[in-house]
Amino acid sequence: MDRFAALADPTRRSIVEMLGERALSAGEIGARFSASAPAISQHLKVLREAGLVTVEVRGQQRIYRLDPAGLAAFDAWLGKVRRFWGRHLDILEQELAKPEPGEGDNR
Repeated sequence: MDRFAALADPTRRSIVEMLGERALSAGEIGARFSASAPAISQHLKVLREAGLVTVEVRGQQRIYRLDPAGLAAFDAWLGKVRRFWGRHLDILEQELAKPEPGEGDNR
């Protein structure tokens, strides 16, 4: 699944924000929502398949944490967008700084 599509869901965005603070078990994540355990499990599966989180199995527990590689892909995309807008905003600034025709003529 596409990373952006995975984050289109508010529950999944909340999970990513939680994991931005620290790694959590599936149970700890589920306890923060009113959704059923199977629903939270499905959300975690989507995030895992999108490359946004990793899971470590410790006995019966599954510990989830953010996947730096998945987040790096977002950062790379944002970098491209920033460069696009930076160039275009620089051009706009130059155009706005040009005097209007007839402006500055002291006749």
